[in-house]
Amino acid sequence: MKLSPPKVVTYWIAVAFGVLGLLAELGILSIIPIASFWLLFIGFVILALSLLIKGV
Repeated sequence: MKLSPPKVVTYWIAVAFGVLGLLAELGILSIIPIASFWLLFIGFVILALSLLIKGV
């Protein structure tokens, strides 16, 4: 299985989801109506898919 590095934009989108999930878990960002676990999960999935799919 060959992995390709993600584009910078895709990486920062995944990081943004991770940070939002972390802030939601800590209670700093309680405005978001989605659970913090799902924000972290979405960020991880975006990052994992960007490694598997070339050019994303």
